[in-house]
Amino acid sequence: MALVLHSSLPNKNAFKALIVAEYSGVKIELVKDFEMGVSNKTPEFIKMNPLGKIPVLETPDGAIFESNAIARYVAKLDPDTSLYGSSLLDYGHIEQWMDFSATEVDAHLGSWLYPRLGFRLYLPPAEEVAITNLKRALSALNTHLASNTYLVGHGVTIADIVMICNLFYGFKNILTKSFTSEFPHVERYFWTLINQPNFKKICGEVKQAESVPPVASKKPAQPKEAAKPKPKAETKEVKKEEVKPKEVVAEEEAPKPKPKNPLDLLPPSKMVLDDWKRLYSNTKTNFREVAIKGFWDMYDPEGYSLWFCNYKYNDENTVSFVTLNKVGGFLQRMDLARKYAFGKMLIIGSEPPYKVQGLWLFRGAEIPKFVMDECYDMELYEWTKVDINDEAQKERVNQMIEDAEPFEGQALLDAKCFKTSSVFAGQILNFVAWFTIYDFCYISVS
Repeated sequence: MALVLHSSLPNKNAFKALIVAEYSGVKIELVKDFEMGVSNKTPEFIKMNPLGKIPVLETPDGAIFESNAIARYVAKLDPDTSLYGSSLLDYGHIEQWMDFSATEVDAHLGSWLYPRLGFRLYLPPAEEVAITNLKRALSALNTHLASNTYLVGHGVTIADIVMICNLFYGFKNILTKSFTSEFPHVERYFWTLINQPNFKKICGEVKQAESVPPVASKKPAQPKEAAKPKPKAETKEVKKEEVKPKEVVAEEEAPKPKPKNPLDLLPPSKMVLDDWKRLYSNTKTNFREVAIKGFWDMYDPEGYSLWFCNYKYNDENTVSFVTLNKVGGFLQRMDLARKYAFGKMLIIGSEPPYKVQGLWLFRGAEIPKFVMDECYDMELYEWTKVDINDEAQKERVNQMIEDAEPFEGQALLDAKCFKTSSVFAGQILNFVAWFTIYDFCYISVS
């Protein structure tokens, strides 16, 4: 049995395996007339991938899904492959760049593009986060490529194939020249490789996007119904008592008011959250004397509550950039609470495993139910209410607000702040990042 790839085309994830096959001399057959939404719903396909996603590679020994796993499998069919470098260190760097491509490039490209195409909910603050994170990733990639033709070594590896396929989707759909010109080495790298024979055979001619796609309309325009002819007046005489007053019918029913958030129905609080966020942002010196003192002067224990959170699976935080990305994603998903919360997230430790701990201020005496229900990350943390009568806990709050270092005897890898509000719309990431490309570790300061 030959290798059979189940996927519609063009598809950048399917391209990964096909390009690897070109470099490895491996033959892959494509399923003819594959129709997304039909072919991937059959019992046979679901048996190969229960999620119904593409691509799936059917092999003599069983099926493989997930595009990077498929590409790895195809590459290793050639025992003499150079796609995995020439040393164990090369292998490690190749895997490193493949992970970077998935979590830092592809993920943020998708978070920018898919809502504009209508595949996800479009939220302007979330888009700003995605663009900021993508620029940071491309800046890191640009730095590396300033002195390297390829990601690893002196020839094409599987890391380049995965990276180019992910960039291909971006260059073709949303990364305009005005955007990519900020990263000249990434541009050179992309156009050099995408025009290599093995890439060009699979991807074809590639033209860069000329504009950012407009946000997809939420509802397609409905055609107007043709006016119905008026019925002829009846000649029958109508008795006076039968005549009824005409009902006035509105042309369009007025929209029902949205139900208020339960937090908006709480008694007024002396603490105005936006005032605190403004004080926090504007305090540059004497932080303890100004911001911390101001916080406790404003704090209303009747109207707000403070919570410590501790990530339950800190032992898994072995890679710095993955841990940072995990926290960044959590803060992005917490945007639904932007009117009702302030948060600090600390990534602690100078070497893995890194500890993730946080401090959150919520409107109300408990963590809002809609936040617990809608943000799945909440379940990944242990939540403990702060006892403000305990001086030790109160001092811990102070240290977390001001990013004190060392924190509980350890260095800070990073400190992130969640303070988005109507006043600070768009200011999702209020820190300056230095990104060290060799160990994927950056440290930011507010």
